Amino acid sequence: MGAPAGRAGAATAGVTPAGAPGYQPRRTLPLRVEFRRQLHRRRTMVAFGILLILPWVLVGAFEIGGPPSPDSGAPGLVTLAATGGLNFAAFSFFASAGFLLVVAVALFCGDTVASEASWASLRYLLASPVPRARLLRQKLAVALAYSTIAVVSLPLMALLAGTVAFGWHPLRLPGTGIELGYGSALGRMAVVLAYVMINEVVVAALAFLLSVSTDSPLGAVGGAVGLVIVSNILDAVTALGNWREVLPTHWQFVWLDAFSPQITWGGMAEGTAVSLSYGLILFALAFRRFRAKDIVS
Repeated sequence: MGAPAGRAGAATAGVTPAGAPGYQPRRTLPLRVEFRRQLHRRRTMVAFGILLILPWVLVGAFEIGGPPSPDSGAPGLVTLAATGGLNFAAFSFFASAGFLLVVAVALFCGDTVASEASWASLRYLLASPVPRARLLRQKLAVALAYSTIAVVSLPLMALLAGTVAFGWHPLRLPGTGIELGYGSALGRMAVVLAYVMINEVVVAALAFLLSVSTDSPLGAVGGAVGLVIVSNILDAVTALGNWREVLPTHWQFVWLDAFSPQITWGGMAEGTAVSLSYGLILFALAFRRFRAKDIVS
């Protein structure tokens, strides 16, 4: 009785039977298997459903109520949203980057490990045996892949919806009346998309750290979203002065510089440095936390 219990405990602790016939750690938990598992999750379907339907809902809102007038005080991207598909796609970034995309990324990265713990299947994956570091790498790779697809799918669908509803016209820059050709406009949209994805690295890393620290998927996702909201609140406190620049959300809308007549890169460069720094630290903490964690579920 003592020997089997010892072998099970060792496997759960992440000690793999290297001498077992045919055992190859690199072949455990293949990416394609994890991709399929996550694809068939209900939350994946719901998340992508919301992201793909939202642009059409916004189109319907503009068709019913019309865009705000230029003197209404609304941000420039809002007043220009109905002038063409490119402007509508730019508006979709403005409308979703602060919260909806945050929730989507937190959902994919915060649910991935915590859900296994909540189903009491995490210890069985480790006892299969899947090395701990490999399990985290595979799950993180799939979570980041789905997060990237989510971030990309919204503006692409917005571009399609805006073009169908408002036509294919040059991109108008807010407050200037300048129109950019299609090649230049698509290039700037690509810059915005790349920056938004980099900015979401902080959300992904924070959600992933919480995912390996708790058995509650809702707690991991909600905790990441909640901390982003707290960061937004602190960023609104002007009394903090330059201290706000260390907050990851302080730089979340600096991509608006891409819609200036001449792109300025300083803000996006600082935002990229802050986001990647937070991301590397939080991902490292997640791997360290999981390596020493006692898996009991």
